[in-house]
Amino acid sequence: MAQTSHPSPTEESSTQSDLKQVMGPGLLLLFIIGDILGTGVYALTGQVAGEVGGAAWLPFAIAFAVALITACSYLELVTKYPQAAGAALYVHKAFGKHALTFLVCFTVMCSGITSASAASRAFAANLTTGFGLDVGNGVILLIALAFMLLVLAVNLRGVGESVKANIVLTAVELSGLLLVIVISLYFIAGGNADFSRVVAFETAADKSVFLAVSTATSLAFFAMVGFEDSVNMAEETKEPSRIFPRIMLTGLGVTGLIYVLISICAVAVVPVGRLAESETPLTLVVQTAAPGFPMADLLPFISMFAVANSALINMLMASRLLYGMGKQGVLPSFLAKVNPTRRTPHAAIVFTTIIALGLITYVSLDPESPVVALLGGTTSLLLLAVFAAVNLSVLVLRKDQVATKHFNAGRVLPVIGAITSLYLVLPWSSGRPAGQYEIAGVLLAIGIVLWLITWYARRRENATQQG
Repeated sequence: MAQTSHPSPTEESSTQSDLKQVMGPGLLLLFIIGDILGTGVYALTGQVAGEVGGAAWLPFAIAFAVALITACSYLELVTKYPQAAGAALYVHKAFGKHALTFLVCFTVMCSGITSASAASRAFAANLTTGFGLDVGNGVILLIALAFMLLVLAVNLRGVGESVKANIVLTAVELSGLLLVIVISLYFIAGGNADFSRVVAFETAADKSVFLAVSTATSLAFFAMVGFEDSVNMAEETKEPSRIFPRIMLTGLGVTGLIYVLISICAVAVVPVGRLAESETPLTLVVQTAAPGFPMADLLPFISMFAVANSALINMLMASRLLYGMGKQGVLPSFLAKVNPTRRTPHAAIVFTTIIALGLITYVSLDPESPVVALLGGTTSLLLLAVFAAVNLSVLVLRKDQVATKHFNAGRVLPVIGAITSLYLVLPWSSGRPAGQYEIAGVLLAIGIVLWLITWYARRRENATQQG
């Protein structure tokens, strides 16, 4: 994930292409599927059902459609500019404003921290379920914090993200979801399911069906994010302009289909009320559908493995982005410090971990707070804002002609992508709880303060040199 650390891309950095091209179509597909699968569907299916009732499949389907539209914009840009740096590079090329580029990059970094924090809480919940521990909120919080410290230790030691490791991780994540589908279908085939729940809308008294669907979609979108990370692998992909469109759309299609099937099976097997109250909804589905099946006891551990992978990948990404901003002088230079032995950005790793620990603690203080839903919703909020910027960048960069053949998203899809992304960001249309905006605001405020401190220090340094 180190290739994502380009907070303020310059023409020089964006044209470097000295990375080894090792990823073909098959490995790229596994990378995309593995990056999308994870915490979202394992932990938030119940929360989505809690917003709309049995029709939980609808928000996942809408989230898939929104992701697909935005993916087309990403495809045009990654095939047009097949370099690492992702959204930060595209926004910088389109608008040329360093402050805006910084905000986009820092927002992506914050989304990684909130996603990893959500994963740590989901890890703790699955661990207590897997070992049959009847513990309170305080113990789950301590386990989540301990897990994040473990991620810190692994990150400080250095993690080689080999292709073989990604294949194994993806296989484990996928097997858990396929297990839920197969066992649920067996339960359904036996005539034990209640399919009337699948088309039943049950919304809160203060929400219309439309607003409830919007709220649930904002939450379900957390399960679809991850495809945007693949553009940072462009320099390590063979013939990216040719294979990226087909592979990214295939990866999105596979994960979208799995998510819709999971949501339909879940509400058909388990009553919505019980599903919404569980922090490990898919484990509850398997336990209900096959109480005597030994694999039901294994699913919490598969879920732990999946969310642990999500947490580690996101903290790697977040720390490398912060390191990059420190290295390029956008943030304080101490964040660019590298361990002389391990060659890891230890200052950035510790800084991002401190933020994650604070986040997990803050949102866990209220025992009634849906912690994973709050952090997952904040992640989708941050990324949807970035997606709106990427969709606008496509339209602006149409005037920039390149010699190579590239994907074209058309004129309509980027506009729809920008509008739908903003719709799911704004509070009066998305139905998001205020807590998501508070968390996002605090995180961005931290970034802006660091940026201002750096700007002021550099200004004084320049004034001293001129004097």
